[in-house]
Amino acid sequence: MSIKYEGKVAIVTGAGNGLGKSHAIALAARGCKVVVNDLGGAVDGSGGSVSAAEEVASHINASGGEAIADGANVTKPDEVGAMVAAAMEKWGHVDILVNNAGILRDKTFYKMTLEDFKAVIDVHLIGSATCTHAVWPVMRDQNYGRVIFTSSPSGLHGIFGQANYGAAKAGLIGLMNALHLEGAKYSIKVNVLSPSARTRMTEDLGIPEPILEQLTPDAITAAMLYLVSDDAPSRAIVSCAGGGYALAHMVETDGVYLSPDNQTPEEIAKQWGAISSKENVHYYDNSSGPIANFMAKAQGQKN
Repeated sequence: MSIKYEGKVAIVTGAGNGLGKSHAIALAARGCKVVVNDLGGAVDGSGGSVSAAEEVASHINASGGEAIADGANVTKPDEVGAMVAAAMEKWGHVDILVNNAGILRDKTFYKMTLEDFKAVIDVHLIGSATCTHAVWPVMRDQNYGRVIFTSSPSGLHGIFGQANYGAAKAGLIGLMNALHLEGAKYSIKVNVLSPSARTRMTEDLGIPEPILEQLTPDAITAAMLYLVSDDAPSRAIVSCAGGGYALAHMVETDGVYLSPDNQTPEEIAKQWGAISSKENVHYYDNSSGPIANFMAKAQGQKN
């Protein structure tokens, strides 16, 4: 079965280059109308020009698709609001939001300024929340929506020298978890991509050229296209790179219950092997899962 997007409208942020450009062009090729958003700044977020977004939009229109360019800064609610309003005025709805805009300011935490830490958080995490907040009422009212957040292996597993980037990318997973629950009854599905691809943001990270050649943006876009389709799952974290795809999970070990008299650091140290054992792990649908697990253990001890 072919996945198509005729009649759908998408906003793709950071779509002037790299992954965002690939996403926008692929959505348009499958029938989607696209707002190509890009501030047009450098990798560190400095500067700005709408020319990159205009070039992608022009390419889409010349190829028989329908697109408009937008230069909104995703960290500025008024500019984001105007972007959504422009899409609504032109097409009457917004069905898909792909949060892809990002910057890099890599340094070890010791050398990093708090300004650089905050700047990365603002674009990746606050910017994604700002864009999603702007389209959320539209998606609720039309009882349909697909939202993508772009995380990273840095957010899932950590990378040296990216404390700011990793913190922002991990935060997006928490945002997805909450919005998945809040959007469920409105048919709004929220998912996360955790990609590794050759873009402006990765070419200077010292990845060997043969590996970079395999890390095509198109491979990531394939996962994005599935996650914004009508039959998409929700609350999925899809790790993808070079044609490989996997589902990442937040899990907890089964753990142990300690009676009040034994709730001491010494007893936790004694039980650490059982507490940290990966032999039996749990996947929870919401934050009540761990509490239910521990209370069941407590009841078992008391009985």
